[in-house]
Amino acid sequence: MSKILIVEDEEDLLQGLAINFSNEGYQVLKATRGDEGLKLAIEENPHLIILDVMLPEMSGFDVCRELRQKGIEVPIIMLTAKSEEIDRVVGLEIGADDYVTKPFSLRELLARIRVQLRRQPPHAAEPMPRYGFGDIEIDFEKFQTTRKGEPLELTAKEYDILRLLIQCRGEVVTRDRLLDEVWGYEAYPSTRTVDNHILKLRKKLEDDPANPRYILSIYGQGYEFIG
Repeated sequence: MSKILIVEDEEDLLQGLAINFSNEGYQVLKATRGDEGLKLAIEENPHLIILDVMLPEMSGFDVCRELRQKGIEVPIIMLTAKSEEIDRVVGLEIGADDYVTKPFSLRELLARIRVQLRRQPPHAAEPMPRYGFGDIEIDFEKFQTTRKGEPLELTAKEYDILRLLIQCRGEVVTRDRLLDEVWGYEAYPSTRTVDNHILKLRKKLEDDPANPRYILSIYGQGYEFIG
């Protein structure tokens, strides 16, 4: 489980982010002051920091600068109500990895978090060139799939969806996460796009697509792969 430290003095925003991050499966640490955030970052070793620029005691710039001077290279995404280019440049020059201007889309912020965590994952992901379940055999390297020995035609997106679901087997993968990691957060497709692709996958992979055994719907959340 990745650990995220949020340093934000707007209480409503802090609590809202904490709830949403927890729902996404992250462990959350919170601070409302710059000095408190710096202390937590050093002591708790989070995998990523969400850092507001305007903070009491120490600014976000000062916190970021001090962390980098101490050799702490955890990804930092800075939040600011300002949109001036100079502030963005300053943040990036002192070592921030990304910059989001308020108000922002929660989905986009979550996507940016995943991008940073993929660049510096807490544990190296295991390669998965092949995978089998039921009478299905998948070769992700050759983009070949068979069912009972007969070839199945899957699209590139269907392979991407399957790979993510299988890598997270036993866990709920939200529609937004599928959109972010398969389509990319800048593409802006709808969650209906995910549902349509899942329906097509079930028709190809399930014995009874209306009562799936492997790709389950989790009401109000997303999908879970069992296999």
